[in-house]
Amino acid sequence: MSRPAPLAGIRVLDLTRLLPGPVATLHLADLGAEVIKIEDPQIGDYARTLGTGQGEDSAYFRMINRNKQGLVLDLKKPEGVEVFLRLARQADVIVESFRPGVVDKLGIGYATVAALNPKIAYCSISGYGQDGPYKDLAGHDINYLGYAGVLEQIGEEGGKPAIPNFQIADLLGGALTGVMGILAAVVEAQRSGQGRYIDVSMTDSVLAHTYFAMLRLNDAGQPAPRGADLLSGGLPCYATYRCADGKHMAVGALEGKFWQSCCEALERPEWIKRQWDAGLRTEMAALFASRPRDDWASLFAAVDCCVTPILSPDEALDNAQIAARGMVLREAGLTQFTPPLKLSDYQFAVRQPAPKAGEHNAAILVAAGYSAAEISRLQQSGALG
Repeated sequence: MSRPAPLAGIRVLDLTRLLPGPVATLHLADLGAEVIKIEDPQIGDYARTLGTGQGEDSAYFRMINRNKQGLVLDLKKPEGVEVFLRLARQADVIVESFRPGVVDKLGIGYATVAALNPKIAYCSISGYGQDGPYKDLAGHDINYLGYAGVLEQIGEEGGKPAIPNFQIADLLGGALTGVMGILAAVVEAQRSGQGRYIDVSMTDSVLAHTYFAMLRLNDAGQPAPRGADLLSGGLPCYATYRCADGKHMAVGALEGKFWQSCCEALERPEWIKRQWDAGLRTEMAALFASRPRDDWASLFAAVDCCVTPILSPDEALDNAQIAARGMVLREAGLTQFTPPLKLSDYQFAVRQPAPKAGEHNAAILVAAGYSAAEISRLQQSGALG
């Protein structure tokens, strides 16, 4: 007999849009939670139409909203608020990403919900948190990375800050930190019957993981210049090198045994004693530039020393290790990722594609106890999209 999904029976009301919140609820949905994605009838989730024609849901939206149900609800109408609070009575989790104070103005804030449902885990994901002088400011990933001191450190020595094509604050700060807080609150609620309010600041979340920058500050009293710290390109044994074809190799030979193997594979045994010599980077760069990347990759494939090719995104999808782990899912004309963790006795599946706007309105309300006549009145009032 197969076991239920890890989060089976957990009900989530998802008020979020775009990336951080929807990815947080994607992780919960993929682990078996019942996620109801709630959108307003005027705009909905902006991600639906990013880079698409009118009326067509984007690949972006479809990737991060699978395994969710769709409900369109106008929370600016009293009838819409009443529906939300009725759903909230039976929910375990609420996730929202409005600016601070918006949910209270709508009448669906934590205090209101907790009075009806004390076990609720209510998570607010925002750029700067629910208090402090920046709480009402707009922002995006690039802004949060800038305030956390991360963006200043990314890039080559002497160059300008590089913008990563990976939304660090949104995905690791907003989504994963949010999931961590939500799961902690759900576990406690199951034990004590009392939930929690979870205040997630994406800026805080990034700052709290800048361990190597903090290490440098503790040791030297000031940060290292961009691209010159221990793990940001300052060492020849931990750096990237351009090859003859314009592609790159990643050298991560930090430990002495790996560095020795690396130098021997490069036929440069005299470099072994220069592992911490920043001046060696120029000589290594000249050597790597003499051959194409795949030649170097073939050479180091047989050497256990943490020297590997830097793949393009499409190459990564076809990589043997990624394939062996089943990380890429291609179906219905959409390429997407499977969950980034494997659990015993649980097989991930796409139970349903990302919902169309309001696709499950009737089913959700019927399950909440609404009659057909009540649903019709809600539709006439404009509370349902």
